[in-house]
Amino acid sequence: MVRTAGGSTPAEPEGRELTEYLILHGYENRRPDGHWERWLAAELEGSGASVRYPQLPDPDDPVLDDWIAAIEAQLVGTEPASLTVVCHSLACAAWLVFAARRAAAGRTDAAAHRVLLVAPVSDPVLRGIPQIAGFALGGDPVHAAAEHVIVVAGDTDPYCPEGAEPAFVEPLGAEHVIVQGGGHLTIEDGFGPFPLVLELATR
Repeated sequence: MVRTAGGSTPAEPEGRELTEYLILHGYENRRPDGHWERWLAAELEGSGASVRYPQLPDPDDPVLDDWIAAIEAQLVGTEPASLTVVCHSLACAAWLVFAARRAAAGRTDAAAHRVLLVAPVSDPVLRGIPQIAGFALGGDPVHAAAEHVIVVAGDTDPYCPEGAEPAFVEPLGAEHVIVQGGGHLTIEDGFGPFPLVLELATR
């Protein structure tokens, strides 16, 4: 499904209360004040939800295996059926590789109920940046990333020039939410508070 920000959203089944959240940042991100992920964490915590918003190791010179180990550590004690994961930028790649490895190891269950892939970076772009080339998936992402996958992307994101639809939405069978003029959905693009992501994460 394609939705342009501001349009209607289909409701998820009633009777499920999602109270656990894991928020994962991107490349060179030290969770600064003013970033929409910090705002999102505060909003969710204010509603009484359990929120994990870790600093991933060496964000300026990240190592994929270290990021995946950190993600796995954060998942200890969570319940996949009640977990929503919100990833931005490079964290989307890390989550998708984590899910692919999990599936390759024989795990067919979803790692989370819902994942929001916000401004995911495409493989060709990853491979063109030496510091993060190791995060390239090298194939289509797997749906075991979550029961429900939502791709939130700017309509002209320089870090996914081929477009989110062929790179992520179609392979994942995901919902696609397009943010007109959103760029890479960073502070510099004008995204401090980001009510759209809060809405999608809590609906």
